[in-house]
Amino acid sequence: MSTDKLPEKFGVILFPGFQLLDVCGPLDALNVLSKSHTLNLSIIAATPDPVGTQHFAQDQKGSKFNQSIVPTHTFDNAPRDLEVLIIPGGLGNRSDENVKPVVDYLTSLGLGDLTQKHLRGEIKWILTVCTGSEILARTGALDGKRATTNKRAFNQVKEKHPGVNWVTKARWVVDGEFWTSSGISAGIDLTFAWMSEVFGEETAQYVADHSEYERNTDPANDRYAERWGAV
Repeated sequence: MSTDKLPEKFGVILFPGFQLLDVCGPLDALNVLSKSHTLNLSIIAATPDPVGTQHFAQDQKGSKFNQSIVPTHTFDNAPRDLEVLIIPGGLGNRSDENVKPVVDYLTSLGLGDLTQKHLRGEIKWILTVCTGSEILARTGALDGKRATTNKRAFNQVKEKHPGVNWVTKARWVVDGEFWTSSGISAGIDLTFAWMSEVFGEETAQYVADHSEYERNTDPANDRYAERWGAV
């Protein structure tokens, strides 16, 4: 367990077409944790309007299968004292229009400029799920750092951001304050690994057991690297 003060203030970023489990998986684990520890959540997006999961691939098939989450804050009035920031992925990040406000917000925090680290306020941990790491990479914050991402998108992301040391077989990767995970469900394993590091393994395992969730505890073992041709 970390000897520092335990974090209480969490933020999650939304954009149109986010992957639902990228957000709800980690948040459900944190919901359980909030029964035994004081936690506060801010849901941040470009506008205060509900943000949905609908994306272009569904549109192309004529599918209308959309779930929405209502933000508590916009990028303009987001709290400056967040300690943990969660960035999901999703097919909506294929649209620059969807992602530009997110990148602008992250850039305003000084994530891509170590000389402006003080602008991050209280943020000590940044957790990305799936192609959320690709969004973070657009700020330059991951240049020279180890990271991973969704294995179906791995080769495209690696080509787009060659300055990042992308780790192919990783279920999740930790490099300083940056915790990045592989695709979708890997965000739950990332969350429990982070919870173990910060709140203690006993707490993390209790939350997993409470959720009847079987954890993947090996960060270096992701069989989807072979399944989706990342190696």
